[in-house]
Amino acid sequence: MSTAAAAQSFNGNLKASSLFFRISLFIKALAGIRRIDLEGLKWRVFDAKGQVLGRLASHISTVVQGKDKPTYTPNREEGDMCIIINAKDVCVTGRKMTDKFYRWHTGYIGHLKERSLKDQMAKDPTEVIRKAVLRMLPRNKLRDDRDRKLRIFADSEHPFGDRPLEPYDMPPRQVREMRPRARRAMIRAQKKAEQQEQGTTNTRKGKKREEMEPESA
Repeated sequence: MSTAAAAQSFNGNLKASSLFFRISLFIKALAGIRRIDLEGLKWRVFDAKGQVLGRLASHISTVVQGKDKPTYTPNREEGDMCIIINAKDVCVTGRKMTDKFYRWHTGYIGHLKERSLKDQMAKDPTEVIRKAVLRMLPRNKLRDDRDRKLRIFADSEHPFGDRPLEPYDMPPRQVREMRPRARRAMIRAQKKAEQQEQGTTNTRKGKKREEMEPESA
């Protein structure tokens, strides 16, 4: 077999494997839908691209519990279906990408495992959003049903195009104003920097004048 034929067969196998992987993801996404009573529920779509992880998870947990409805009851499951796309493009603040760790124990002695947020994003970004949302939900009998209503995808593709989807508009982020003490400290630092710049310019001018005086004499 020539190298061209081998390369062509390898590309064909790679495409077939990627197609099989994508189909398996869609089948996994459709699993558990039959156990959910979809009557009267909305299909809300969350775009995670450029959104802060914790802020996005808080809005998803509110919708999946049904707290945004006037008919909310703590002991009834009336939350909407939540479809989260572009999970790989979610953002975090600070240095959480390297400092945040997920830890679990296998059950064997000394087998405490850990994985950083950066490694988890590279391995499976959908689990990052799932863990963030589930840890905001109350630990009761409705937790599993709410978990089934989460359909998270790393890309923008999902198998629910035939459903009546409603995009969820994230409210604008409210940035807290600077505290008075911090504002005064910033103003003092700016004035000090301006004074230092003026002092350096004055010393330069004085040196130039001293150099010019002997030449004129």
